[in-house]
Amino acid sequence: MHILVTGSAGFIGSHTVEALLAQGHRVRGVDCFTDNYDPSLKRENVKAVADHPDHELIEADLVTADPMVLLEGVDRVLHLAGQPGVRDSWADGFGVYVDRNITATQRLLEAARAIGVERFAAASSSSVYGDAETYPTPETAVPRPVSPYGVTKLAAEHLCTLYAANFGVPTVSLRYFTVYGPAQRTDMALRRMIDLTLAGEPFHLYGDGSVSRSFTYIDDVVAANLAALFKPAPAGTVCNIADHETTSMSDLIDLVGRTIGEPVRVERQAVAAGDARRTGGSSDLAASVLDWTPATTLTDGVAQMVAWCHDQTLT
Repeated sequence: MHILVTGSAGFIGSHTVEALLAQGHRVRGVDCFTDNYDPSLKRENVKAVADHPDHELIEADLVTADPMVLLEGVDRVLHLAGQPGVRDSWADGFGVYVDRNITATQRLLEAARAIGVERFAAASSSSVYGDAETYPTPETAVPRPVSPYGVTKLAAEHLCTLYAANFGVPTVSLRYFTVYGPAQRTDMALRRMIDLTLAGEPFHLYGDGSVSRSFTYIDDVVAANLAALFKPAPAGTVCNIADHETTSMSDLIDLVGRTIGEPVRVERQAVAAGDARRTGGSSDLAASVLDWTPATTLTDGVAQMVAWCHDQTLT
């Protein structure tokens, strides 16, 4: 089967491309190597598959490239590309988020509608919930984003459900909850915490450490992506992709310190605007519709990530 993966050089995209190729699929990856973090790290991500005979990499911007050309001959789409991060989505940064999260998604959906793809799976985010009223949060909870980033991810998700309802585009949207693991983005808190501690430098903690997250390991997210591409699911499906437990930043700091073998030095900063106080999703719907449940404990996942980050310091 021929799969288009957007954002294929990113953290989640590169891991998923490797899994698709290992299953015998053909993959057309699209990435524009934006500078939201060091583009050279994204190029490192794709080196493992650069010479694979069933892999094609197109460097293109989804806001300006012809989506019909990108989707030509494609059976299914996994749309992971977008502008991540809460803190940069305010003020003048908002326009970039509109372009890369909303406009790019709408253009791809129009092409998917015209071509008649068999599945259009797309990355959404737990940020659509904001400070939810119930935990673990089900998909039936009313989304109330607390950041412009969350607003743009919710808008992109709504576009998917609209194209499903009006035109029968077989969309599945996945609300990821704090994905972590080897090759995680360098701007993410856990990656910064590990890298800085290994370097003997302090970690800047926003707030008092009581903020909690549902941390979902990359291998589990890849499995969810494959399920969204290939498992039968109603058009317009929206599923949480979340670990069963939530962990506070204070507890995560302790776990990282124990795993590395030395305490994480912390320098406290003011709470950042737009950060949800807590995220924690119910994955019951994903279990029912996609036959997906998370399999990696936070302790095991952090150990694998620390080992990978340590190896990076030696190369």
